[in-house]
Amino acid sequence: MASSPATARPPAPPLPPGAPLRPFSLPQTFQNPTRVITGEGCAAEVGPHAARLGATKVMVVSDPGIVRAGIPTAIIESLHASGIETHLHSHVEPDPRIELVEEALQAYRAFGGELIVAVGGGSAIDVATATAILATNPGPLRGFEGWEKFPNAPAPLFALPTTVGTAAEVTPFVVITDAAAKFKFTIGSPKAAPLIAFLDPFLVLGLPPSITAATAMDALTHAIESYTSLLSTPISEGMALQAIRMISTHIRAAVANPRNLTAMNGLLIGANIAGLAFSNTRLGNVHATAHPLGAFWKIPHGVANAIMLPHVMEFNALACPLRMVEIAQAMGEPVAGMSMAGTTEHEAALRAVAAVRRLEAEIGIPPNLGALGVDRASIPEMAADAMKSANIAINPRLTTINEIIRLYELAM
Repeated sequence: MASSPATARPPAPPLPPGAPLRPFSLPQTFQNPTRVITGEGCAAEVGPHAARLGATKVMVVSDPGIVRAGIPTAIIESLHASGIETHLHSHVEPDPRIELVEEALQAYRAFGGELIVAVGGGSAIDVATATAILATNPGPLRGFEGWEKFPNAPAPLFALPTTVGTAAEVTPFVVITDAAAKFKFTIGSPKAAPLIAFLDPFLVLGLPPSITAATAMDALTHAIESYTSLLSTPISEGMALQAIRMISTHIRAAVANPRNLTAMNGLLIGANIAGLAFSNTRLGNVHATAHPLGAFWKIPHGVANAIMLPHVMEFNALACPLRMVEIAQAMGEPVAGMSMAGTTEHEAALRAVAAVRRLEAEIGIPPNLGALGVDRASIPEMAADAMKSANIAINPRLTTINEIIRLYELAM
């Protein structure tokens, strides 16, 4: 029914200069289903918390390197001390494939598991999360690609990160590789987030410097892309900026000495805050282009993000220069008063790009994709895969496949 002139809603006022353009009008929401426990030695609390849930059989999911380092031992002892039987499943690889999840599911069912505890980086937590989903939802796993595609709450899941970047311990997303299709797909739902995350800095002490650098750059990318996302909110923006500050403050000291407890704890919490932010905003073109690099060329996710980040930031600066200036400030760049000195807003925004490039050079990130053996001939196919990512739609600058191709070429 048409509204009468007396009751017709007046037209919306024009957006003020600099207001973010959003792809659609939705109520802004922020949620965090995961309880976060932090502190030195908090991993010892896993057993008591599992017992409070009534669990008697717990499968611990980790990877071979973490097991060799002995990291799960204290966690398993905590579970045993609470009268809980355990099974350790450690067949986890980087960029985990569907087949690895199916194998973990078989192990969980054969053991009669009631709770899953993930101990590791993003790959271990992704395998554990996908296993928890399939434990209560008939597959196939690829059928759950997208947002809220599985109906039932997953099996209970705890997560203990052993790197300082993925924030998979609090995010509602799981990324799995379809090896046959050479495609990384994402499953997302608030139900997928772990029940409890334990951020114990003792678990990340002594991480190799190269892994510290790569995973911390993954976390910095999460924070920057969340802050510039078209779905950002005042709550997520505050968290993203704080994450940028914390990561920028601690990353150099942590890479120089991964046994620096203060620096590693700062990165661990900064990465977690970035995860809480992007869980509510998604990401952007960096992650859209990084996932095909992992699927096609097995480039570690943090390294792929780090290489693509400055190129995407420079591309996006035209769309959100003020956001870039604020990112530069959060990274410690002296941009205050630059406009009074005759510097344009766009020039000030590029200080953020320069700060990222300088940081990456100092911590040993590879300079380009060519240094990692990427063949230019794969760019069109990778670009086509990147365009399938939902992150493209909420990147601050409208992006075509030709522009994705150009970003890959610049990164070569």
